[in-house]
Amino acid sequence: MAVVSGATVDRSPARTSRLLSLVAASVAVGAAALASSTGALAAVGGVFLVAVGLVLGSRRFVTGGSFVALLGVLYGGLFAAPPEFLILGTAAVVLVWDFGEQAINVGEQLGREADTERLELMHAAGSTAVAASASGVGYGIYLLGAGGQPVTALVFLLVAAVALTSALRS
Repeated sequence: MAVVSGATVDRSPARTSRLLSLVAASVAVGAAALASSTGALAAVGGVFLVAVGLVLGSRRFVTGGSFVALLGVLYGGLFAAPPEFLILGTAAVVLVWDFGEQAINVGEQLGREADTERLELMHAAGSTAVAASASGVGYGIYLLGAGGQPVTALVFLLVAAVALTSALRS
């Protein structure tokens, strides 16, 4: 908490983005559960870490938890999970991380009590549109080039997409 001219400003993560992050996390867990029970367990562990990060305002927990959830989703791909679940789960994990980071950023910069709902929803809409577009393109590439390729190839494609996203973010 910061004190500004006698008033106390709560710098904890913004509520709307925090909620959106947890909604996206439930989608990731669902996709992981449909692919593999072990993957679902890892995804649940990752979501727990993300939730801790959102309560504490810790980027490390949000990023680490998102990574663990991603591993849970991708684990299902090693055991012939349908590519649709892998793409949906991966997109959801990227949104978990993005919304979690947004919650922390908005909380730090504007404070929790500021009216930021519209800002957060616009950010979420844009991020979701990008994730949906990237997922559609990835799935299209998979369909065009799948000629007998195992789903493991899709897992590596998704890992490459996440690595690219991370590199562009830095």
